[in-house]
Amino acid sequence: MGKLERIAAQQDRAAGLGPSRRSFLLTAAGSAFLFGFARQGRAAQVYPQSAPAALKEAGAFEPTIWCSIAPDGWVNVNIIRAEMGQHIGTALARIIADEMEADWDKVRITYVDTDPKWGLMVTGGSWSVWMTWDQFRQAGAAARTVMVEQGAKLLGVAPAACIARNGKVIAGNRSISYGDIVSRAHPTKTYTPEEMAKLPLKPASEHRLIGKDVKALDIPSKTDGTAIYGIDAKLDGMVYARPKLPPTRYGSKVVSVDDSEAKKVKGYIRYIVLEDPSDTVPGWVAVLASSYPAAIRATDALKVVWTPGKTANVTEQDILDYGRKQIANKAGGSCVFNDPGVDETFAKAAKVVEQTYTCSSVLHYQLEPMNALARQHEGKWEVHCGNQWQSLFLPVIAKALQVPESEVVMRSYLLGGGFGRRLNGDYAVPAALISKAIGGKPVKLILTRSDDVLFDSIRSPSVQTVRAALGQDGAITAWQHHASAGWPTRVMASAFMEKGVDGKPYDQFAIAGADHWYDVGPMRVRALDNELASETFRPGWLRSVSSGWTPWAHESFLDEIAHARKLDPADYRLSLLDSKGRNAGSSPNSVGGASRQANVLRHLVEKCGYGKVSLPADTAIGIATTFGQERAMPTWTAGAVQVHVDRKTGVVTCQKIWLVLDAGTIIDPDGAAAQTEGGALWGLSMALFEGTEIVDGNVRDRNLNTYTPLRIADVPEMDVEFLPSTEKPMGLGEPGVTTIAPAVGNAIFNAVGVRLRHLPIRPADVLKALKEKGNA
Repeated sequence: MGKLERIAAQQDRAAGLGPSRRSFLLTAAGSAFLFGFARQGRAAQVYPQSAPAALKEAGAFEPTIWCSIAPDGWVNVNIIRAEMGQHIGTALARIIADEMEADWDKVRITYVDTDPKWGLMVTGGSWSVWMTWDQFRQAGAAARTVMVEQGAKLLGVAPAACIARNGKVIAGNRSISYGDIVSRAHPTKTYTPEEMAKLPLKPASEHRLIGKDVKALDIPSKTDGTAIYGIDAKLDGMVYARPKLPPTRYGSKVVSVDDSEAKKVKGYIRYIVLEDPSDTVPGWVAVLASSYPAAIRATDALKVVWTPGKTANVTEQDILDYGRKQIANKAGGSCVFNDPGVDETFAKAAKVVEQTYTCSSVLHYQLEPMNALARQHEGKWEVHCGNQWQSLFLPVIAKALQVPESEVVMRSYLLGGGFGRRLNGDYAVPAALISKAIGGKPVKLILTRSDDVLFDSIRSPSVQTVRAALGQDGAITAWQHHASAGWPTRVMASAFMEKGVDGKPYDQFAIAGADHWYDVGPMRVRALDNELASETFRPGWLRSVSSGWTPWAHESFLDEIAHARKLDPADYRLSLLDSKGRNAGSSPNSVGGASRQANVLRHLVEKCGYGKVSLPADTAIGIATTFGQERAMPTWTAGAVQVHVDRKTGVVTCQKIWLVLDAGTIIDPDGAAAQTEGGALWGLSMALFEGTEIVDGNVRDRNLNTYTPLRIADVPEMDVEFLPSTEKPMGLGEPGVTTIAPAVGNAIFNAVGVRLRHLPIRPADVLKALKEKGNA
């Protein structure tokens, strides 16, 4: 360590600053690697109060609200999506930059704060690229059009004689940069959305950034520690807060508080019993302290007596049993499909087959625990945090504070993991309420890991029953899929729910995936809201949401039918993907319909050698195919998993995963692969390792000593391929998750002949199934 580094380290230690979690660096030096700690970037941890005013540089040209070109040639792209490790800013910026022919080395991105002009601010559902594609292409075309028009004037030629390339307008052997055009011509033309929609767009053959390998724009700041995450945010004079959580999510009431022991903790300030008009955090008590360690210790010392809510004794089994009763009652729920002739076909079927599949509760367990910093500043309430759905929780925060929504702004920060947890901005509400209780002064609320888990909006446990009517030849003649789970959209965003064919509202994110593209005759798909789940905890969206459990049921069930008929499971699926009727697809999102799903499955079978390769004993490949998350924006996906089953221990080892996807146009190849791999590993984690349960109205597991997600040693070899396409880009956040669990279950059956119907598949479950099979 050199003299300057030693002085910096001494200064940091004197200030109480240890190495930050992002300061550990790995650098190459010839053929060796050097390990070290970079000095903590303190400036990156303080909110840059001048940032909102600086977003538009002096003299910059802003043809739309989405991008601007500065006189020095730098292009800024405004991003309303949340960055949580998926490089969404890079993906979206390259759509505009490609269309406007910008110099990628002079493109930067700004993650903007909330403002009505941005419209819907949400990052979830694999929607970001899909929702932004057309809008950003048009915005890029608007910028390019003005640059060519103004550049032609400065060059003294007609616009038709010019082309735009790499941040320049070129006419023959002469050129002028975008920066010079802005500084000399001072363009002022702006475009409305209607005008942008009429502009000509580049054909796919002329893409120079889309689909190419380019550097991610956010890597430098994430590497050198200057990137600002919500948990990094600091404001002058702020105090720290930690919640004392009640025994039940709903209905708990504070009886008494004793802070005599908390007062012994140095730095303890006071406690606050929160009154929440939005009913987001009922029964909460918050502790204030001058430091976060003091807040942790004082909260542990605080004694609170509550009367718990009515769900204090609810268990996971109670919720699953409730779901089974719902499914047995034919009158409840809402139907996504309810074709004429379902009941009649079942009544005259040669045979009816039925199976029930269940899934455990699952925690989000994102890296960065929930946190928010709130204050009242210059007539507005500010909430500083990372969030995935600002448009959803801005009005909830306003309701909690009892102020107009126009008086609340959410300042945007990077997210240290989201996976759907930060679609629910409930953690912002108590920070705002605590700040209000102390006169609007800045308050930083941070949940410990155990607090975070207890407060999590978990993926609901689910029960699904799938039934098929078979004809005399064994072919499927009708189909029913009934799914019961807690509905996160009803709990948090009921206005976004859809209506079934029976006119009843339903949570599309609690049934998506069951509305499959197979031709199985008349079909009924019914979604049931498990009210007991919703009363016990706040159901949340978790990566792939219901598509993490619905394919588990129907793809396992199809395999069961294929094996019972002694048919090849891949060929059997292909025979049902005939692209007729509602499965034909339509423009612009599902062009080709089921034929594209059949195409990825064929390619997968060829790639992994399904049914043709010779494997060791108790080792086999299983397959599954889905359409990603939503029928309205399908990402055609086929997955295969090779597993080995240890008959002595019941341990299932995943050796390899293959995935073939047709996601339309791929914007960012590296990001697409990373998203798909990450999704597949999440799917594997939920299939074999990850799951908790409800005990006495709360989740059983509170930390990683008992909650066991996939570990590095369990990561298999992976082979991911995207089929070439020029169709509209679809989503890639969720599809990787969807096929893994059923493929694992199908592989286990192929390996040792036992069928598991509950997730996660634990070694004890495998051993029990093997024992029952041996005794059969």
